[in-house]
Amino acid sequence: MRVSDTADHATLVTPLETIVREAGALALAAIRDPIKSWYKGKGEDQPVSEVDLAVDRLLKARLGSLLPDAGWLSEETEDDPARLGCDRLWVVDPIDGTRGFIAGKPDWTISVALVEHDRPVLAALLAPVTDEMFLAVAGRGATRNGAPIRVA
Repeated sequence: MRVSDTADHATLVTPLETIVREAGALALAAIRDPIKSWYKGKGEDQPVSEVDLAVDRLLKARLGSLLPDAGWLSEETEDDPARLGCDRLWVVDPIDGTRGFIAGKPDWTISVALVEHDRPVLAALLAPVTDEMFLAVAGRGATRNGAPIRVA
């Protein structure tokens, strides 16, 4: 599939929403049990949890199937310089707000964007606890739970 214009990007909205909702369900199910977490790197103050990594694996597999030629850049995956040669790139934060997630607060999201030729063209942001899904396609605007949103 060659995705190169807004009409083609729009065809990815439904599968992207499905994948991001699947990732959100995985994370929500995990908060019922104790969450194993640790800090990234030596002396850093950035927490990561086993759920971050599980969500990252799910997103990488499912988004990779959706667009096999797209590169991958995630907060929880070691960077692969091969992404620099890709026309398209998934940019992911599997759990944006890991501190809140670990603390049992509702203020965390699953964040995914598709960048094509160095420009963001498609994005999804899911707040699983409040069931709010934000979707955007370049040139077509953004929605919150299917309703168009605008800048005030």
